[in-house]
Amino acid sequence: MLLHEPVRALLLDIEGTTTPITYVHETLFPYARLRVRQFLQQPHLSESVSADLKALHREHLADVRAALSPPALDSNSPQSELESMVTYIEWLMVRDRKSTALKSLQGKIWEEGYHSGNLLAPVFDDVPAAFERWRAQNRNIAIFSSGSILAQELLFAHTNAGDLTPYISSYFDTTTGAKTDAGSYQKISVSLELPPREIGFISDVTAELDAAAKPVGFQVLFCERVGNRPQPPRPYQRIQDFNDIFP
Repeated sequence: MLLHEPVRALLLDIEGTTTPITYVHETLFPYARLRVRQFLQQPHLSESVSADLKALHREHLADVRAALSPPALDSNSPQSELESMVTYIEWLMVRDRKSTALKSLQGKIWEEGYHSGNLLAPVFDDVPAAFERWRAQNRNIAIFSSGSILAQELLFAHTNAGDLTPYISSYFDTTTGAKTDAGSYQKISVSLELPPREIGFISDVTAELDAAAKPVGFQVLFCERVGNRPQPPRPYQRIQDFNDIFP
Protein backbone atom coordinates (compact mmCIF):
# COMPACT_ATOMS: atom_id res chain seq x y z
CA MET A 1 0.00 0.00 0.00
CA LEU A 2 1.35 3.43 -0.96
CA LEU A 3 -0.04 5.19 2.10
CA HIS A 4 -0.54 3.57 5.48
CA GLU A 5 -3.90 3.68 7.21
CA PRO A 6 -5.40 5.62 8.73
CA VAL A 7 -5.36 8.39 6.12
CA ARG A 8 -8.36 10.60 6.68
CA ALA A 9 -7.36 13.43 4.37
CA LEU A 10 -5.46 13.76 1.10
CA LEU A 11 -3.70 17.09 0.55
CA LEU A 12 -2.96 17.73 -3.12
CA ASP A 13 -0.75 20.06 -5.08
CA ILE A 14 -2.27 21.27 -8.38
CA GLU A 15 0.43 22.00 -10.97
CA GLY A 16 1.99 18.74 -12.14
CA THR A 17 -0.18 16.69 -9.77
CA THR A 18 -3.85 17.12 -10.68
CA THR A 19 -3.32 19.42 -13.67
CA PRO A 20 -0.62 19.55 -16.37
CA ILE A 21 2.14 22.09 -15.80
CA THR A 22 1.59 23.35 -19.35
CA TYR A 23 -1.87 24.65 -18.48
CA VAL A 24 -0.50 26.90 -15.79
CA HIS A 25 2.56 28.16 -17.68
CA GLU A 26 1.23 28.20 -21.23
CA THR A 27 -2.40 29.23 -20.62
CA LEU A 28 -3.06 30.81 -17.21
CA PHE A 29 0.07 32.93 -16.83
CA PRO A 30 -0.03 34.36 -20.38
CA TYR A 31 -3.77 35.00 -20.03
CA ALA A 32 -3.17 37.14 -16.94
CA ARG A 33 -0.19 38.97 -18.47
CA LEU A 34 -2.16 39.91 -21.57
CA ARG A 35 -5.13 41.23 -19.60
CA VAL A 36 -3.67 42.86 -16.50
CA ARG A 37 -3.56 46.38 -18.04
CA GLN A 38 -7.16 46.19 -19.28
CA PHE A 39 -8.26 44.74 -15.93
CA LEU A 40 -6.70 47.58 -13.95
CA GLN A 41 -8.19 50.18 -16.32
CA GLN A 42 -11.70 49.41 -15.14
CA PRO A 43 -13.31 52.67 -13.95
CA HIS A 44 -14.31 51.36 -10.53
CA LEU A 45 -11.90 48.88 -9.01
CA SER A 46 -13.25 46.71 -6.21
CA GLU A 47 -11.96 47.12 -2.68
CA SER A 48 -10.21 43.77 -2.92
CA VAL A 49 -8.34 44.81 -6.10
CA SER A 50 -7.36 48.10 -4.44
CA ALA A 51 -6.08 46.10 -1.47
CA ASP A 52 -3.99 43.95 -3.84
CA LEU A 53 -2.46 47.07 -5.39
CA LYS A 54 -1.62 48.55 -1.98
CA ALA A 55 0.06 45.29 -1.01
CA LEU A 56 2.02 45.33 -4.28
CA HIS A 57 3.21 48.86 -3.49
CA ARG A 58 4.53 47.56 -0.15
CA GLU A 59 6.16 44.62 -1.88
CA HIS A 60 7.81 46.97 -4.38
CA LEU A 61 9.26 49.01 -1.53
CA ALA A 62 10.64 45.83 0.03
CA ASP A 63 12.18 44.86 -3.33
CA VAL A 64 13.86 48.27 -3.58
CA ARG A 65 15.22 47.97 -0.06
CA ALA A 66 16.51 44.49 -0.87
CA ALA A 67 18.34 45.93 -3.95
CA LEU A 68 16.45 43.64 -6.35
CA SER A 69 16.17 46.45 -8.93
CA PRO A 70 12.42 46.25 -9.63
CA PRO A 71 10.94 48.57 -12.28
CA ALA A 72 10.28 52.01 -10.81
CA LEU A 73 6.75 53.02 -9.82
CA ASP A 74 5.69 56.41 -11.19
CA SER A 75 2.90 58.31 -9.40
CA ASN A 76 3.11 61.55 -11.41
CA SER A 77 -0.26 60.84 -13.05
CA PRO A 78 -2.95 58.12 -12.91
CA GLN A 79 -1.88 56.83 -16.33
CA SER A 80 1.84 56.71 -15.49
CA GLU A 81 1.03 55.03 -12.17
CA LEU A 82 -1.04 52.41 -13.99
CA GLU A 83 1.63 51.75 -16.61
CA SER A 84 4.43 51.47 -14.07
CA MET A 85 2.37 49.13 -11.86
CA VAL A 86 1.61 46.92 -14.88
CA THR A 87 5.35 46.80 -15.65
CA TYR A 88 6.10 45.79 -12.05
CA ILE A 89 3.39 43.12 -12.09
CA GLU A 90 4.83 41.72 -15.33
CA TRP A 91 8.28 41.72 -13.69
CA LEU A 92 6.88 39.67 -10.82
CA MET A 93 5.13 37.27 -13.18
CA VAL A 94 8.29 36.61 -15.16
CA ARG A 95 9.97 35.63 -11.90
CA ASP A 96 6.95 33.52 -10.85
CA ARG A 97 7.02 35.35 -7.51
CA LYS A 98 4.92 33.55 -4.90
CA SER A 99 3.38 36.86 -3.90
CA THR A 100 0.04 36.74 -2.12
CA ALA A 101 -1.06 40.03 -3.71
CA LEU A 102 0.05 38.96 -7.19
CA LYS A 103 -1.68 35.59 -6.88
CA SER A 104 -4.84 37.30 -5.63
CA LEU A 105 -4.84 39.67 -8.62
CA GLN A 106 -4.19 36.84 -11.08
CA GLY A 107 -7.12 34.91 -9.62
CA LYS A 108 -9.48 37.83 -10.22
CA ILE A 109 -8.33 38.11 -13.85
CA TRP A 110 -8.79 34.37 -14.36
CA GLU A 111 -12.25 34.62 -12.81
CA GLU A 112 -13.40 36.67 -15.79
CA GLY A 113 -11.83 34.12 -18.13
CA TYR A 114 -13.54 31.13 -16.55
CA HIS A 115 -16.93 32.84 -16.38
CA SER A 116 -16.68 33.94 -20.02
CA GLY A 117 -15.79 30.44 -21.15
CA ASN A 118 -12.33 31.46 -22.37
CA LEU A 119 -10.66 29.23 -19.78
CA LEU A 120 -11.26 25.54 -19.13
CA ALA A 121 -8.89 23.67 -16.83
CA PRO A 122 -7.64 20.23 -17.84
CA VAL A 123 -7.20 17.61 -15.14
CA PHE A 124 -5.47 14.29 -15.59
CA ASP A 125 -7.83 11.47 -16.56
CA ASP A 126 -7.45 9.64 -13.24
CA VAL A 127 -8.37 12.64 -11.08
CA PRO A 128 -12.20 12.67 -11.23
CA ALA A 129 -12.57 8.96 -10.46
CA ALA A 130 -10.03 9.20 -7.63
CA PHE A 131 -11.88 12.14 -6.09
CA GLU A 132 -15.14 10.22 -6.20
CA ARG A 133 -13.52 7.08 -4.78
CA TRP A 134 -11.72 8.85 -1.93
CA ARG A 135 -14.83 10.71 -0.86
CA ALA A 136 -16.80 7.44 -0.94
CA GLN A 137 -14.11 6.09 1.43
CA ASN A 138 -14.80 9.06 3.74
CA ARG A 139 -11.44 10.67 3.08
CA ASN A 140 -11.37 14.45 2.85
CA ILE A 141 -9.67 16.13 -0.08
CA ALA A 142 -7.79 19.40 0.40
CA ILE A 143 -5.74 21.53 -1.98
CA PHE A 144 -2.50 23.42 -1.25
CA SER A 145 -1.29 25.68 -4.04
CA SER A 146 0.66 28.90 -4.50
CA GLY A 147 -2.32 30.18 -6.47
CA SER A 148 -4.96 32.02 -4.48
CA ILE A 149 -7.89 30.15 -3.00
CA LEU A 150 -10.12 31.91 -5.52
CA ALA A 151 -7.93 30.65 -8.36
CA GLN A 152 -8.04 27.10 -6.96
CA GLU A 153 -11.81 27.12 -6.61
CA LEU A 154 -12.24 28.48 -10.14
CA LEU A 155 -9.93 25.87 -11.63
CA PHE A 156 -11.72 22.92 -10.05
CA ALA A 157 -15.15 24.39 -10.79
CA HIS A 158 -14.32 24.67 -14.51
CA THR A 159 -12.51 21.50 -15.57
CA ASN A 160 -12.76 19.33 -18.65
CA ALA A 161 -14.40 16.76 -16.34
CA GLY A 162 -16.97 19.22 -14.96
CA ASP A 163 -17.25 20.82 -11.54
CA LEU A 164 -15.05 18.94 -9.05
CA THR A 165 -15.44 21.37 -6.15
CA PRO A 166 -18.12 19.25 -4.38
CA TYR A 167 -15.37 16.71 -3.64
CA ILE A 168 -13.00 19.26 -2.08
CA SER A 169 -13.40 20.28 1.55
CA SER A 170 -10.52 22.75 2.09
CA TYR A 171 -8.16 25.04 0.18
CA PHE A 172 -4.83 26.49 1.33
CA ASP A 173 -2.69 29.14 -0.36
CA THR A 174 0.22 31.48 0.43
CA THR A 175 -1.75 33.02 3.30
CA THR A 176 -1.02 29.74 5.11
CA GLY A 177 2.67 29.98 4.26
CA ALA A 178 5.23 28.83 1.73
CA LYS A 179 4.88 25.32 0.37
CA THR A 180 8.50 24.61 1.30
CA ASP A 181 8.01 25.71 4.93
CA ALA A 182 7.31 23.00 7.50
CA GLY A 183 5.24 25.49 9.48
CA SER A 184 2.70 25.61 6.66
CA TYR A 185 1.97 21.91 7.05
CA GLN A 186 1.69 22.23 10.80
CA LYS A 187 -0.96 24.91 10.25
CA ILE A 188 -2.79 22.70 7.74
CA SER A 189 -2.82 19.81 10.21
CA VAL A 190 -4.38 22.08 12.83
CA SER A 191 -6.91 23.45 10.33
CA LEU A 192 -7.94 19.96 9.21
CA GLU A 193 -8.14 18.89 12.85
CA LEU A 194 -6.10 15.79 12.09
CA PRO A 195 -2.75 14.53 13.35
CA PRO A 196 -0.08 14.75 10.61
CA ARG A 197 0.21 10.96 10.26
CA GLU A 198 -3.43 10.85 9.08
CA ILE A 199 -2.79 13.25 6.19
CA GLY A 200 -1.34 12.13 2.87
CA PHE A 201 0.36 14.84 0.81
CA ILE A 202 0.93 14.40 -2.92
CA SER A 203 3.17 16.75 -4.89
CA ASP A 204 5.56 16.79 -7.86
CA VAL A 205 8.08 18.98 -5.97
CA THR A 206 10.43 17.17 -3.61
CA ALA A 207 11.22 20.32 -1.60
CA GLU A 208 7.54 20.49 -0.64
CA LEU A 209 7.53 16.83 0.35
CA ASP A 210 10.67 17.44 2.40
CA ALA A 211 8.86 20.16 4.38
CA ALA A 212 5.80 18.00 5.05
CA ALA A 213 7.44 14.65 5.77
CA LYS A 214 10.02 14.28 8.54
CA PRO A 215 9.68 17.71 10.15
CA VAL A 216 5.90 17.42 10.49
CA GLY A 217 4.98 13.79 9.96
CA PHE A 218 2.74 13.82 6.89
CA GLN A 219 2.71 10.72 4.73
CA VAL A 220 3.95 11.82 1.31
CA LEU A 221 3.98 10.62 -2.28
CA PHE A 222 6.06 11.97 -5.14
CA CYS A 223 3.88 12.49 -8.22
CA GLU A 224 5.47 11.82 -11.60
CA ARG A 225 3.45 13.09 -14.55
CA VAL A 226 4.46 13.50 -18.18
CA GLY A 227 5.94 16.95 -18.64
CA ASN A 228 6.90 17.51 -14.98
CA ARG A 229 10.22 19.12 -14.15
CA PRO A 230 13.09 16.88 -12.96
CA GLN A 231 13.50 16.86 -9.19
CA PRO A 232 16.39 16.06 -6.85
CA PRO A 233 16.33 12.37 -5.88
CA ARG A 234 14.55 11.55 -2.66
CA PRO A 235 13.55 8.18 -1.08
CA TYR A 236 9.83 8.86 -1.47
CA GLN A 237 7.37 6.43 -2.99
CA ARG A 238 6.48 7.50 -6.52
CA ILE A 239 3.09 7.48 -8.19
CA GLN A 240 2.03 8.17 -11.75
CA ASP A 241 -1.65 7.36 -11.45
CA PHE A 242 -4.14 8.27 -8.70
CA ASN A 243 -5.89 4.96 -9.36
CA ASP A 244 -3.03 3.32 -7.42
CA ILE A 245 -3.90 5.29 -4.29
CA PHE A 246 -6.58 3.53 -2.22
CA PRO A 247 -8.04 1.65 -5.20
